[in-house]
Amino acid sequence: MHTLSRLEATIAQRLTASPDTSYVAKLHARGVTKIAQKVGEEATETVIAALAGDADELVGEAADLLFHLMVLLAEKGVALDTVLTELDRREGLSGLAEKAARSQ
Repeated sequence: MHTLSRLEATIAQRLTASPDTSYVAKLHARGVTKIAQKVGEEATETVIAALAGDADELVGEAADLLFHLMVLLAEKGVALDTVLTELDRREGLSGLAEKAARSQ
């Protein structure tokens, strides 16, 4: 099983755990607004790490961003496979062409 698939399964299990024992359950209890806020914070920290030029810090922040994004997806009932299918659909398509098609 791929790392992200294992993480998705762990997050799904922890959504129903006690907020006293699970960070995922604690986020879930605080709701989608808090989870989305955490995704934004982690995205900002990832950008800062990228601009600072520290690869180790960037790796850590990118992992935090992916984790919190996956918690958000789970909270909204969106499976990782759905996102991967969308990425597959876009593969081989020019980013400019794909973006132009979205605005139509």
